[in-house]
Amino acid sequence: MHPFRAAVDAGDHDAIEALLAEDVVFTSPVAFKPYSGKAVTAAILRGAGRVFEDFHYVREINGADGRDHAFVFKATVDGREVHGCDFLHFDEDGLIDEFTVMVRPLSGAQALAAAMGAQFERITAEARGAAGA
Repeated sequence: MHPFRAAVDAGDHDAIEALLAEDVVFTSPVAFKPYSGKAVTAAILRGAGRVFEDFHYVREINGADGRDHAFVFKATVDGREVHGCDFLHFDEDGLIDEFTVMVRPLSGAQALAAAMGAQFERITAEARGAAGA
C-alpha cells in the first residue's frame, strides 16, 4: 500500500502533511482556481476529512515511473454518494507536488461544494496559522 493511502486510511493528518511538498498545487473539484502551498493544501485535506463520511479508497493506479498515482474513492457528503479520484504527482524527493481531485455525480459535487464552503473560514484560519508557525 502506498504511504499516502496508508496515512489517509489511518486518519493520520500529520503523515499526510509530511508527504506534501512546500510548493504543492491543489486543484479542487469544486473551485476554479488552484490553491498553492503546503499549509492551505493540508488545511483543505483536513476540511475534507471533516465533511466526507465513510470515505474509503477502492483502487490504486500507479504510473510506470512511480511518480503518478490515482486513488479512486467512494464516500458520502450530507447523504449524497460521491465517487472520486485523487490524482497525485510526486516530485524527485517523493513529495506530492500536484494534487488534483475529481468527483461525480453532480449532486455529490454540489453537496461537497456546499460542505467545503461551510468549512472554508476554518480552513483559511488553519492555513494562516500553519503558515505563521
